[in-house]
Amino acid sequence: MNDTLSLHCSVLLIDDEAMAEDLIGYHLSHQPGIRLRYHHDALQAVALCREIQATVVLVDLRMPGADGFDVIRMLRAQPDTEQVPIILLSSEDNADVKARAFTLGANDYLVKWPDARELEARIRYHSAAYQARLQRDAAFLELRQREEELRASQAALHQSQKMEAIGQLTGGVAHDFNNVLQIIAGNLHLLQMTGGVNAQGMERIRNAQNGVERGAQLAAHLLAFARRQPLQNTVVALSPLLADIQDMLRRVLGPRAVVRTDIAPQLWNTEVDVGQLNNVILNLAINARDAMDGEGTLTIRARNLPAGSQLPGSEGNRDKDYVLIEIADTGCGMPAEVMQRAFEPFFTTKPTGQGTGLGLSMAYGFVKQSGGEIALQSVVKQGTCVQICLPRSHGALATDTHPAPPPLSSGVETILVVEDEEDVRTATVDLLSALGYEVLSAADAEQAAQMLESGTRIDLLFTDVIMPGRVSSLQLSELVRRLQPQAQVLFTSGYAEGVLAHDGKLPPGVHLLQKPYNAETMSARIRHLLRRRSTTAA
Repeated sequence: MNDTLSLHCSVLLIDDEAMAEDLIGYHLSHQPGIRLRYHHDALQAVALCREIQATVVLVDLRMPGADGFDVIRMLRAQPDTEQVPIILLSSEDNADVKARAFTLGANDYLVKWPDARELEARIRYHSAAYQARLQRDAAFLELRQREEELRASQAALHQSQKMEAIGQLTGGVAHDFNNVLQIIAGNLHLLQMTGGVNAQGMERIRNAQNGVERGAQLAAHLLAFARRQPLQNTVVALSPLLADIQDMLRRVLGPRAVVRTDIAPQLWNTEVDVGQLNNVILNLAINARDAMDGEGTLTIRARNLPAGSQLPGSEGNRDKDYVLIEIADTGCGMPAEVMQRAFEPFFTTKPTGQGTGLGLSMAYGFVKQSGGEIALQSVVKQGTCVQICLPRSHGALATDTHPAPPPLSSGVETILVVEDEEDVRTATVDLLSALGYEVLSAADAEQAAQMLESGTRIDLLFTDVIMPGRVSSLQLSELVRRLQPQAQVLFTSGYAEGVLAHDGKLPPGVHLLQKPYNAETMSARIRHLLRRRSTTAA
């Protein structure tokens, strides 16, 4: 038995005769680590036991009113005192009485008056055993808690690994899908430009282009979920952005729904891709509309979360400032099993044909890639609240640098197109040629590098990001800047994970045109860069 534990004994003595305190207390009061509390009323046993946190109870058997047997019953009936050791003191050395005492739950039985040294030894023994039991129970409880925490951590890890695997798959699929869409889009534009198509044929071309745009949005959502969509971040003030989006949300929700805002004053700025953030809020509003069946209240709340605040969807507090955006609806809500899968791509509870299951997954990927946290709160038949935390930015606010794209822009400069997908390369070369440019092409970066090193002069390099071969697109762009500093570089890609983007964000000075692009956007970006070249050269 642990010697240290045995020294700390809190003893409760219940006896109707005050003489018992003198007979027992005299010896015990002189022993180290023993504290004695005496009381004559057996009905106070439970309360006193709790008050002094007794480790042993000494109780007389024969007392008026409640006796020693009653004390045993009372203590054993309470969860917090049922294990406290009880020593029954009696003047009766009777086997039947002893048997009854042990049956009721007594731990020991002593005939009055026991030798003081024997009583002390028994008190210390039972007290130490009781405290050891408490320690054991606490250890088992802590072990169970640790096991539950471990199971929760393993479940979270499994979910994270599953989401990462899905992300890798969706990123690869979206990349190939974008290349296919680019082939279709490029050839449709060529058909429009070559002419000779009747009105019915032009209508079919426009329908096909609408399909390409829908496919591009689908791929963009997949890439956002997979966190492989390079973000073109700018520092924005959220207050006017959230206020401006109200009109759009009212049109989305319909006339029977109400849009309310609760924007805290002096809301901090954040650094995000504004277009992606608008898409996230729009998708969440569409989900809310469907959950509310077209009528109800959608509330947009925003407030500052200073450093040290608990972030939704994360463990513990963070040491940075964040801005919290909440999009709450009064819809049907989600049960726990649906919430567990809500962020998975293509998971939806809507009927076939009424949802892609990409709205929440796209929001999840965008927020995580932006360095934030996202969490769901939902109650069935009451509604759902999506909580988005974005890091605070102390940078300067960006000005509007996205004017509407002009009509097709032509030119006579020399453009080198580098693309490993032959059909994409052919369509792009034909488009640029139709716009009047002198166009060169290469199937990979190594072939393009050989052309440049042999003295070929260009005004702009238009290159895919991810290509096979020993020379990468980045190495090719560095070669262009070294050999022909005035030449401009425009990258294009279905996705550019880990190549151009750092922490999911494009560095300053890198120009990227996402696939699939249309002729107007491509010609405008190329014309913009070529004008920069002319200004720099001058």
